Amino acid sequence: MDAKSIAVKVPMPQTSLDEYQKIVGPEVIEQLFQLATPLKGLRIVHVNSTRVGGGVAEILTKLVPLANALGIDTSWEVITGRDEFYQCTKSFHNALQGNHVAVPKALLKAYEDVNAANAEILKPVLQDADIVFIHDPQPAPLITHFPERHGKWIWRCHIDASRPYRPVWQYLRGFTARYDASIFSLATFAQPMPNPICLIPPSIDPLSDKNRELPEADIDTVCAQYGIDRQRRTLLQVSRFDRFKDPLGVIEAYRLAKRFATDLQLVLAGGSADDDPEGAVVLNEVYAAAAEDPDIHVLLLPADASRVINALQRAADIVIQKSLREGFGLTVTEALWKGKPVIGGNTGGIRLQVINHHTGFLVDTPEGAAYRIRYLFHARDQLKEMGLKGKELVREHFLLTRHLRDHLALILALRTGGSDRIDLHPVAATFR
Repeated sequence: MDAKSIAVKVPMPQTSLDEYQKIVGPEVIEQLFQLATPLKGLRIVHVNSTRVGGGVAEILTKLVPLANALGIDTSWEVITGRDEFYQCTKSFHNALQGNHVAVPKALLKAYEDVNAANAEILKPVLQDADIVFIHDPQPAPLITHFPERHGKWIWRCHIDASRPYRPVWQYLRGFTARYDASIFSLATFAQPMPNPICLIPPSIDPLSDKNRELPEADIDTVCAQYGIDRQRRTLLQVSRFDRFKDPLGVIEAYRLAKRFATDLQLVLAGGSADDDPEGAVVLNEVYAAAAEDPDIHVLLLPADASRVINALQRAADIVIQKSLREGFGLTVTEALWKGKPVIGGNTGGIRLQVINHHTGFLVDTPEGAAYRIRYLFHARDQLKEMGLKGKELVREHFLLTRHLRDHLALILALRTGGSDRIDLHPVAATFR
């Protein structure tokens, strides 16, 4: 494999902190500058395996420019590889979320070979970096190719690894145990590690095309484009077409709820990620399940459809995210930010955001989801109140500025000596 043809540096636009101050307040921005001051002069590099598609890419697209706006030299690199590499890493993803997946040795070799090739081209960037964030299993072996690295390396796991398939986890731990620190989204996701563990939930950017305010005319235009009737009640799920997102279960819940809300329409909107080879199979299953119902809108959206997703979320009455396993669920965060109650799968990071009877409802089955859909359509005042509470929860805990603050605090802790576990972001149980 030609290493020069695979590793990709992602160009970053400039950003300003002025607009964020209008949303989070001057005290939050001042705290960021205080944390950044002793870190100026450092070089920070993020590495993942996809430039578009999925929550990690979305976060880095905004987090990296924001760090640069604070005067910290921060960049983003993307590794890529052959089909076998992505087959292997998709198996890792499924195994970390509990599936018993036997990964063939040939795929493991492809995985290690791709990382070796990428390490060769990234050596000038990573060897002398002061801080390196490695995101998820895909680039985890890179560290083995830098025995004389200069800086601190941090492994960031965005996946719910609370009950991993042990043989796969033990294999990956051979790489992740070498890092100077590990980040998990929730305490329940974390596995025992020989390095300090930091708990940092993900975040959304309130100023991105996906989350900024939209004129009603723009929302109307998007709905008309995709045949969605704004005079009818709308149930929406936005996610990749992935079995763990349970799109077939969403269709079942919709059909049960429609017995009591005959004007209900369902929108399943999503796309694919560069590193997910199973997406096309799941999408075809969804098409087959929805084929006989004109009120089910299955939208396969391109990676640059952020404004479309924004409009769909604002047009929805209820947003559902009926995941079976979920690392965090940024689509839940996005919906709450737009003042929508969320019916979410009782799993992973959704539990941190969907607070029963306050910002939405947690459910375990299609029947449970249908019951909550019916309830909210008959309790319009509570539907609206949940939306208001959800937006404030996100403002307080799940915006990009908080995420960057946690990263800066972790870097400071590592450079000055930190504890075995660093919990930077305990979510206050405001509504419990």
